[in-house]
Amino acid sequence: MKRYIFPQPAPSEITSKSNFLNRREFMKMAGAASIATAGGSLLSPSVQAQDTLKFSKGSPFSISDEPNPLEDIKSYNNFYEFGTGKDDPAKNAGALTTRPWSIKIDGLTNKPSELDIEDLMTKFDLEERIYRLRCVEAWSMVIPWVGIPLADVIKAYEPQGSAKYVSFETLVRPEEMNGQNSLFGGLDWPYVEGLRMDEAMHPLTILAVGVYGDLMPNQNGAPVRLVVPWKYGFKSIKSIVRMSFTEEQPPTTWNIQGPSEYGFYSNVNPNVDHPRWSQKSERIIGSGLFAKKRDTEMFNGYEEQVASLYTGMDLAKNF
Repeated sequence: MKRYIFPQPAPSEITSKSNFLNRREFMKMAGAASIATAGGSLLSPSVQAQDTLKFSKGSPFSISDEPNPLEDIKSYNNFYEFGTGKDDPAKNAGALTTRPWSIKIDGLTNKPSELDIEDLMTKFDLEERIYRLRCVEAWSMVIPWVGIPLADVIKAYEPQGSAKYVSFETLVRPEEMNGQNSLFGGLDWPYVEGLRMDEAMHPLTILAVGVYGDLMPNQNGAPVRLVVPWKYGFKSIKSIVRMSFTEEQPPTTWNIQGPSEYGFYSNVNPNVDHPRWSQKSERIIGSGLFAKKRDTEMFNGYEEQVASLYTGMDLAKNF
C-alpha cells in the first residue's frame, strides 16, 4: 500500500491565532447529540459565524503556505446559484437556510440512506486540512478547511462492486438561491459533479463542513461541500444534497455547458491551456493586482500523491 508523504508544518504555520477570529469551543464531538432538544435540531438556522467546530486533529495533508485571511475566503467566490460576480455570493447567500439539511445517498449502494448533517458532523472524525484551491480563472487561495475524508463516508454506505463513480448534486431552492431564477448562459440546475471511485476514495478528498474552525459560510458552500484540491475549483461542488454511486461516468455541469473547454477530470495542468486563456500561472488572492503571478504546479502541487491515479492516460485528451 502506498504511503502518502506530505509536508507537516508547525502549528503556528498551519493556523495563525490572529486569523481564527474569535475561535472558541462550540461542539463536543462525544455526546453532541445530547445537546439537541426534543423540539429542534442540534444547530438552528440562526447559527452564527462565530460558532466553531471542534475537530479531532490537524491533518497531515496540509501545506506550509500561510492561509488566506478569512475575509478573503468569504468575499471572493464562484457560486452561480447566488450570482455571477465574485462578490455576489457574499451579498446574497445569507438567504440560504442550512438547517435542517440532509444528503440522499443512493444508486449502487447496499445502504441507501438519508444522511443528516448533524450525523455527518458527529459520526465521522473532523480534521483540519490546509489546501491551495484553484478555480478556472487561474486564481488561488490557501484555505484551512475542516472536513471529513470522503472515503470514510463512502465505506460506511457500502457501494456495490459495480460502482465505478460517485456523483453529487447541489440544492435547488430558487426562493433562497436567487441565481437559480434564470439560466446563466444555458447553465441548468441542479449543479452536478462527479468523481471516479479511486479519486473519491483518495485521502486528499474531503467533505468540508467548515473553514478556519468556523462552520462553513453560506457563500463557500454551506453546510457541506466537496474539496478535491488537485482539480480546478468548479469540481468542488457546494451545498450537496445528493450523493449517488454509478457504473457509468456521470454528467457534470461545466462539461455539459462547454465540453470543448471543461472535461470530466479537470485536473490542474499547466501544460493544457483553456481554449480562451493560459493556465500556466496563477494569481494568489490577497497578493494585489500587480503582484507577480506564480507558476501553476501540476496537480496543484500534489503530483507525488495523485499522479499514479492517471498512469497511462493522455491528460491532454482526458482534460
